[in-house]
Amino acid sequence: MDNNSPIDVRIIVEGASDVESVSRAMQDVALGAEYNITISSIIPTTSLEVAERAVKGADVVLIATDVDAPGRELAEKYQEALKDQVGHLERMKFPYGHDVEYIDPVLIKAEIKNAIIRAGLSSISYIKYFRELETELDASTDKLREISMENSDLRSENHQKQEKLDEIVQINQQLQEELETLQDDSSRIKNEYVQLKSRCSRLQEKNLLEVFSIKKLWNEAFNQILKEEDQIIFATNQFKPDNIVVGQGWISARSRDEAIEWLKVIKTALIFIDPTVNSEEIQQEIRENLQEEDNKLEKRFKNIFD
Repeated sequence: MDNNSPIDVRIIVEGASDVESVSRAMQDVALGAEYNITISSIIPTTSLEVAERAVKGADVVLIATDVDAPGRELAEKYQEALKDQVGHLERMKFPYGHDVEYIDPVLIKAEIKNAIIRAGLSSISYIKYFRELETELDASTDKLREISMENSDLRSENHQKQEKLDEIVQINQQLQEELETLQDDSSRIKNEYVQLKSRCSRLQEKNLLEVFSIKKLWNEAFNQILKEEDQIIFATNQFKPDNIVVGQGWISARSRDEAIEWLKVIKTALIFIDPTVNSEEIQQEIRENLQEEDNKLEKRFKNIFD
């Protein structure tokens, strides 16, 4: 709004005759030159709806009614209806029981000026209040700007945290999937372990035999190359010892020692049926075998009695 523009004053009167009286009184009034005021319209009406439309945008509205009871009542209705529609409302009183044909224009002129002056003085009392409101508004604006900046920072921080949260949720989901996979693998391994343990238990109960190469075991036991493997197989099949199986170049026994002991028995038997072997060598080997068996028996008895 331009501060140099004149103040727009509008006057509401009760009837057309009051318009004439106010117009006649205003002929000798220079409000524009003295106060930068212009009376833009004189509105004859008793309708609140018409008055609301007519005074819209006015700076000051003067409500000119009689001083009698009906005039006061009408003025109060206007003030209640128009208080939020214009800049300022001011009551302007006509003399009680006046005659519009003989009313003194000077009285109306004075009443108009006094009403405008009262309006101005009333407005002055609001200046301090407006300034306080302006100061509060500036403070509120600064506070709002500060809150807006904080809110922007919080939004940015919240966005970063949301991204971090989404990342954590995704990692957690991946870990959950991996955990489920590991749990499945663990369950599978446990089942396999139980099955393997059961099989091992059954195998242990069966007391299975170990398998050795006859040639290697013969060479290790006697430091000789085995030439008559068929005789070992034949002798074993004839005697049928417990837990000893020979065939296809292999010997099966519960342990390596038992396999060697059986080979020694076979070797001793073969010596007796081999005429090319020197008797002294036979006797020496028999003595060694018997001594070895005696030592083993002695150890067994010692373990039993100990």
